Amino acid sequence: MSNLGMVHLMLLLLAIGGTICIFVSAIIFLTPVPAGQDISDLEAKQVKSASSFAKLKPEDNLLDRVAFYVLDFFHLEKPLEDIWVLLGSPEKPQPVDMLYYKIYSAIATPFILYLLFGTWLVIFFIPLGFYLPDLYYKAEIEKRQQNMLENFATTVDLMALVIESGLDYMTAFERIVKIAKEKTLLEAEIEKTLNETKLGYSRRESLEHLAARTGVQDIRSFVGLIIQSDELGTSLVQLLRNFSTDLRFRRLNKAEKLAAQASTKMLIPLFIFIFPVVFIMMLSPMIADFMHGGMPF
Repeated sequence: MSNLGMVHLMLLLLAIGGTICIFVSAIIFLTPVPAGQDISDLEAKQVKSASSFAKLKPEDNLLDRVAFYVLDFFHLEKPLEDIWVLLGSPEKPQPVDMLYYKIYSAIATPFILYLLFGTWLVIFFIPLGFYLPDLYYKAEIEKRQQNMLENFATTVDLMALVIESGLDYMTAFERIVKIAKEKTLLEAEIEKTLNETKLGYSRRESLEHLAARTGVQDIRSFVGLIIQSDELGTSLVQLLRNFSTDLRFRRLNKAEKLAAQASTKMLIPLFIFIFPVVFIMMLSPMIADFMHGGMPF
């Protein structure tokens, strides 16, 4: 690498570091600290409802201090916790890890773009880098929700069958989980609901937690149906059968809609990839003859 390239690289690093310092300084000055309240008090206030963020030690290192003030300024506690729950509450990443990834992405994105394009304007991509991990998490959540919906109608039918035999819906949940050879994501969430009832949560609370963990509208409607039937004392079997029929009908309509859109979507690759190749194959002999002595006619 030439000396000029090294100078440009050092200046870029200084620009990124200066931008981050200005960003953190603005957060510090714009976030008032009440009198008699030190950084540890603020930390306790912010992480009282999220044990994952208790790992932040802003008094020990610069990265945790930046992460703590970013967490406080943008109010990311609840959004990151919600994303973590919708991802299925995995061991990794924890909400605090998601915060670290956002900061790493905000730093790495302009640096990589500078190596590719060599322009100072890449520092304006720091906000874009900060939100890039959210796109990945959103895609993973949608994939997980789609996996739950694949067998949801069958699960509802099994519940109706078990309840029709004289058992209640919680016992139906237990039977469905018990007979499953390999638990799907939906059955794993149902098992969590059963465990919550054993820990002392009411049935209503456990079902509401199920709806919140999945984030799927159909499962929310299913939970609301069960709660309403439980409170009013109405028969649940026919409601579940109608609900299952409606699920399958909407799924069929969605498949027909996607099939109808397929022909329109195929036009783009057709114009970009197929037609140019056809034109090249048709016109290349004529162009070759023209370049080597004129047209053959």
